[in-house]
Amino acid sequence: MAVKNLPFSETQLTEIIKKHPTPFHIYDEKAIVENARYLNKAFSWNEGFKEYFAVKAAPNPFLLKILYKEGFGTDCSSLSELILSEQCGIVGEEIMFSSNDTPAEEFVKAKELGATINLDDISHIDFLEKHAGIPELISFRYNPGKLRKGNFIIGDPEESKYGFTREQIFEGFKKVRDMGAKRFGIHTFVASNELNPQFFVDTANMLFELAIELKEQIDIRLEFVNLSGGIGIPYKPEQSAVDLDLVSNGIKKLYDEKIVSNQLHPLKIFMECGRMVTGPYGYLVSEVLHKKEIYRNYVGLDACMANLMRPGLYNAYHHITVTGKEDAPLDHVYDVTGSLCENNDKFAVNRNLPKIDIGDILVIHDAGAHGHAMGFNYNGKLRSAELLLRTDNSVLEIRRAETLDDYFCTLDLNASKAFSA
Repeated sequence: MAVKNLPFSETQLTEIIKKHPTPFHIYDEKAIVENARYLNKAFSWNEGFKEYFAVKAAPNPFLLKILYKEGFGTDCSSLSELILSEQCGIVGEEIMFSSNDTPAEEFVKAKELGATINLDDISHIDFLEKHAGIPELISFRYNPGKLRKGNFIIGDPEESKYGFTREQIFEGFKKVRDMGAKRFGIHTFVASNELNPQFFVDTANMLFELAIELKEQIDIRLEFVNLSGGIGIPYKPEQSAVDLDLVSNGIKKLYDEKIVSNQLHPLKIFMECGRMVTGPYGYLVSEVLHKKEIYRNYVGLDACMANLMRPGLYNAYHHITVTGKEDAPLDHVYDVTGSLCENNDKFAVNRNLPKIDIGDILVIHDAGAHGHAMGFNYNGKLRSAELLLRTDNSVLEIRRAETLDDYFCTLDLNASKAFSA
């Protein structure tokens, strides 16, 4: 079984906690940069390859700037994410704007920034034209329906709310061309947290074949195909990471067979990974506050589902390290819980761990994507700080913890005192 290691020692973590009280999320800059370079290198054979980091996974400007320096753009799906990218100096075609049920103001902002707009529905063509105008470069999200099986998380495409049907893709491209669009791309979203490398090769094959048909049938030549994201990470120690070189080699073989041979080269390949970029390199650090022994043995933390909702929402596995006890036998069984008034507020259920004592520090792995970003304030819980472990081993606070003033700032408490129901 593989071992999940930490990028800091117990001594170093103790020093960090003296300055930054638990709970907090901490990201490993060195590992994130190395992983970003690995992805870029794997696809360096493709002219114009670009990864647009999925902002929703970890919407922090420090992380976005680190990845932008490595050549990444941003994949945005809301007005807030567009503005966050803009504030980081990421504009123009460095942004891929993919949204659904999109308000007009978001299309207006995306057009203003010069982002590549990726439409989710054929009816959005007229909506975009009315509110922002049709840009020169436009992309559509393709839903293959029964022609393709989705993965176990997304489900079959026919059940997905995303994208154009096959027939609508052809109709839509003819329509936007008549409205003045001159550059075209295609996108699809059929997987999430998928660990089978062949799945992504098959997705590329699907889009390459569509590119050929678009050229042959309606004389639309695509500038790019966007494979989206969906590359999973090995949350469990016995799982293996997706071999990006294997994926790349499989896609290159198809590219040569289908794109080059049909005179469609160069065709840019884009991706929108989030989870696999930062997910394995973020950690939720929490202290044990209580132990409870009833029908099960419970370990209660100062973090809760509001800090990391994936286990409670999806019954997802996140590995846990009890610092200082890495080599101790896993001879105790615990439910590791938070303090929400919800019984699914559990980071682990019936988990074999070493003997845990009050005051122990637990590190929850693989919280670098869809961790802090999915936080919430139910039960009046305050969202925790985010820290960055720099390449020189210094630690930088990149988001402070919320305060009670933050929680109450949208309420007018003085007016409520005078209110009479």
